[in-house]
Amino acid sequence: MEIVKRKILFLVTQSEMGGAQRYIYEVARLLDKTSFEVIVAAGSPAFVPLSGTTADKGDGEFFKKLELENTQVSPVYLKQMKRTPWPWQITAAIWEIRNLLKKERPDILFLCSTTAGLLGSIANRIYRGPTSLIKGEVGPRVIYRIGGWAFRDPRSRWKNWLILLAEKLTAPLKDLIIVNSEVDRQLALKYKIVPEKKLIKIYNGIDVNSLNFLSREEAQEKLHRTVLCNLRRTALVGTVANFYKTKGLEYFIEAFRYFDDGSSTAIIIGDGKERPKLEALIKKYDLKNKVILAGRIPDAYKYLKAFDVFVLPSLKEGFPWIILEAIAAEIPIVATSVGALPEILNENSLVTPGSAEALAKKIGWMLEHPTGSQLKPEFTSQKMIEKTLAVLRRRLPPTA
Repeated sequence: MEIVKRKILFLVTQSEMGGAQRYIYEVARLLDKTSFEVIVAAGSPAFVPLSGTTADKGDGEFFKKLELENTQVSPVYLKQMKRTPWPWQITAAIWEIRNLLKKERPDILFLCSTTAGLLGSIANRIYRGPTSLIKGEVGPRVIYRIGGWAFRDPRSRWKNWLILLAEKLTAPLKDLIIVNSEVDRQLALKYKIVPEKKLIKIYNGIDVNSLNFLSREEAQEKLHRTVLCNLRRTALVGTVANFYKTKGLEYFIEAFRYFDDGSSTAIIIGDGKERPKLEALIKKYDLKNKVILAGRIPDAYKYLKAFDVFVLPSLKEGFPWIILEAIAAEIPIVATSVGALPEILNENSLVTPGSAEALAKKIGWMLEHPTGSQLKPEFTSQKMIEKTLAVLRRRLPPTA
């Protein structure tokens, strides 16, 4: 008997590597290719790195990683998809997605990230047509995975209210919503975004055995040779993040105003549109020899063992993958108590968000009392893919 493959179209807002992209990557490479055909569609990066990588062409690190890992995924670049689209771009993006649905006719439309969730669900309704519900026609099942509700971002209250309203209005267009933390599950129920029966929690998970860390000595040597040139060797306090406002990197930088003895250096691996603001902050407080913006480094997790303390100073998070990798690297961690972080880390690692002084005190304490964290069994890739597969199989339309 011929095996009927189910076609899944993953839709994500950007093609630069981030939390949503990492989830798609992990699921895509672990799915049984004899049962599923996978297509991934993404828009252009929000920021083009100064180094001129493949992101200049709009396919970004995400598509490159899918290709290098031979995931058998068909990538599609969406020209109109933007992280924060203007009104006229919204219409163009919806129509572009609708045309892609018409061409590919997927069994499952898997929406990842806020913009993709909003525009993708509307495009699917247009694709199915106004009479599909009356006729009982079966279109693609729509699954929406959210890695931290956007209406919790640090922005003006009225903008977050509009985003919450948009989530509530488009929720009926989705068959299932996946969250990756208990706090986001509770928020969905509190604001009545979706009924509990259409809500499921699936934690992010990693395969520790697949991680290829550099040794502490090799990682430090490479960082000193490439990005810490001419700086004397001190304790390294590092983070890995896209330069978004939600990442709270300004507080990480300002925290080093409180380290006057020159015994430690901060290194930030990543890039993004907030770079000019961060550079100005470093200049304002004369921290050029204390805080280093290293730029993007491929597979940055490999360098984690170089850090004496890893810091995640976010103002808002869902479930950050880098925290799991830092735990696997067996290094001390300091992180803000936002999103799923209190579900992942013990109290000794947590600090209140939005305070440079509190962050500095916690970093200083951790440098003096270095302790690692344990990776809980529920945060493995095996658990994540098992639960995801159960969702995919449960929500598939009939083959007849």
